[in-house]
Amino acid sequence: MSLIGAHVGLAPAGSLLAAYRADSCFVFSSARGALLAEGAYFTVSSPPRDGGLADLAARVGGSLRGAAAAGHEHPIVVGAVPFSSATDACLVIPRSVRHAPTLVPPGHHLRYKYLLGREEAVPHPESYVEAVREAITHLRSGRLAKVVLARSLRIPFDGRLTPLLAALARHDPAGYTFAVPLRDGRVLLGASPELLVSRRGRNVAANPLAGSAPRSADPAEDRSRARGLLESAKDRHEHALVVDAVAESLRPLCGTLTVPAEPVLTRTATMWHLSTTVTGELADPGVSSLTLAAALHPTPAVCGVPTEAARRLIAELEPFDRDFYTGVVGWENASGDGEWALTIRCAIADGSVISLFAGAGIVADSDPEAELAETTAKFGTALRALGLTHA
Repeated sequence: MSLIGAHVGLAPAGSLLAAYRADSCFVFSSARGALLAEGAYFTVSSPPRDGGLADLAARVGGSLRGAAAAGHEHPIVVGAVPFSSATDACLVIPRSVRHAPTLVPPGHHLRYKYLLGREEAVPHPESYVEAVREAITHLRSGRLAKVVLARSLRIPFDGRLTPLLAALARHDPAGYTFAVPLRDGRVLLGASPELLVSRRGRNVAANPLAGSAPRSADPAEDRSRARGLLESAKDRHEHALVVDAVAESLRPLCGTLTVPAEPVLTRTATMWHLSTTVTGELADPGVSSLTLAAALHPTPAVCGVPTEAARRLIAELEPFDRDFYTGVVGWENASGDGEWALTIRCAIADGSVISLFAGAGIVADSDPEAELAETTAKFGTALRALGLTHA
């Protein structure tokens, strides 16, 4: 059969951004490089189901093999998986893929002023604080150990996404910048600091982040906040819950697994985080990156402990549908290698409105006002890209 989809070689830095079209292009950029996927050669069917992600990896693998048999020379799957299994995933095999060393070359600037109106907070800050207080009541009763509660900002927006995508990539070049055209015409985009999982051959890596503190413009204060985070018993407990859950999920799939005993500090432009890099080697080389992602998702970093109790409390206390926020975004190739990041520090653009999302991990000794401040700081990445500095 004739080749319908084609893989394009390494492109110059910056050319991917110039080629980006919000309605038809998937973008994913990390320290390993950037890719831009265009068009839809095949849409992977993944209807909502009670079993969640149990058969997603098999569906993707079958679709990739089918595309290769039909003549696609270098098929990969790209897209996003939502937080809830009640929402359809958005995964496609693109017609063509271009790669570049980076999405935005050093020194690149797009001069552009967004036309924005006043933001609407959902829920209002006071209501978010009350929700955190209610969550703490559940936590102290022993019904669960951790829950992540989120809030949203809805902002009038002129709809042009390329400058925003460039600003996000410049803001956190070591993170995971992404843009996904959703099937209803909306666009999911963001700059996540957190790798859910990657697979290269038999090598597996996951980098859970949990426990956060806002950055400061004052260097001495910034160092003090970083030191305070590293020494915080509350944040170290929250972090340990996530790392333990990640290790527990990966251990049955790995012949060897290395879990550092202590977290380290990592930073973005707006936040300090506690970070642990978990590495391993697959016991079965046939286990794909999406199999690993499905085993991990959702981690306590975005949901809670135990998972189902946290899901129920989130549904009770959050006044909006998370949709693709705290889902998974990335790619997988026909050999099963891939890279999947958590969809945090993200937004969904819908015509003239863009909705931003941010959450905080709540444990029994959380301070509601501090959790509100943490979500405000996490909004900073997208707000700065939009030219706003308050939440």
